[in-house]
Amino acid sequence: MIPTLPGITTVAQTITLALSPIFMLTAIGQLLNVLAGRLSRVVDRVRALEQEIHQRGDGDRSRLVWELRLLDRRITIINASLFLAVSSAVMTSLVVALLFVATLAHLHLATLVALLFIVAMLLLIASLAYFMMEVRVSLQAIHVRKDLLDLVSE
Repeated sequence: MIPTLPGITTVAQTITLALSPIFMLTAIGQLLNVLAGRLSRVVDRVRALEQEIHQRGDGDRSRLVWELRLLDRRITIINASLFLAVSSAVMTSLVVALLFVATLAHLHLATLVALLFIVAMLLLIASLAYFMMEVRVSLQAIHVRKDLLDLVSE
């Protein structure tokens, strides 16, 4: 018996099913772009502070060291968010691939596809949570220092 290939209608339905995960991949790509941009700016600031720290007095040096520690924490958080977003993209890509494999090979992989999509969503949620945490940490460096505010009030 010769195996039958799926008809064009079946492939078209599979493409339709795969569109949602593909849109999710587009969103993850945008998130990765934002995270990479933030990481780049943080690394640039670290490099500038590393050069500046040797030229400052002890009073300024402690503030610069504080900022370097904050930037190091941001780098760690952004890296975690990047890892989670890329992992989500890999899981989403597996979902799309398995949709087509299941269709072409007449396999019943619905449970596996659903579980992988759930994992992809959980990884994306975790990545977004880390992103939100990094934004909160970055705001600590933006506040006007109390010693400068005290100078203004004098």
